Amino acid sequence: MMINSKKAEEQAVLNLAYAVCAAARTAPKACGIDQTDTAVLTGEDKARVAEEMRRIGGAQGESGSVMVRDAGNVDACGAVVLVGAQYETRGLSEKCKLCGFENCAACKSAGATCIFAPMDLGIALGSAVALAADNRIDNRIMFTIGKAAASLGLLGEYKLIMGIPLSVSGKSPFFDRK
Repeated sequence: MMINSKKAEEQAVLNLAYAVCAAARTAPKACGIDQTDTAVLTGEDKARVAEEMRRIGGAQGESGSVMVRDAGNVDACGAVVLVGAQYETRGLSEKCKLCGFENCAACKSAGATCIFAPMDLGIALGSAVALAADNRIDNRIMFTIGKAAASLGLLGEYKLIMGIPLSVSGKSPFFDRK
């Protein structure tokens, strides 16, 4: 059997996307509490996110041009990995106060964000993109993808989402962007 490069590269991206999800899952989490989730988007789901990015970008006028630009990157990539974190507190209350509030209840009541959610997301993203880079798959962390994914409810209740487009091509579509 012969498998041409296009098919092999598509499979490499998909295999890596699954591994990237595992890397994000196994990344260290504050207090040992895992409040993260991941998903892999291809085909129609990936196209839906790109279209939502264009919709959001169009509604933002000139300031939305980055959303429209990044939608083109989503179109050009083989798969997108979503990594999300919940806004839940860790229950450390008076022991922590890193959010700037007296305790977790005050943080939650004010609608503020527990410091550990974005920290856990950042660590998970670092682990995920390091694995992608180690496997020579072009990638970039994009908040724009996460914003569209959250708008579409793709990770359910998770609203703090980033996207990682994965690509195999002669030149990375994620750099030298206009």
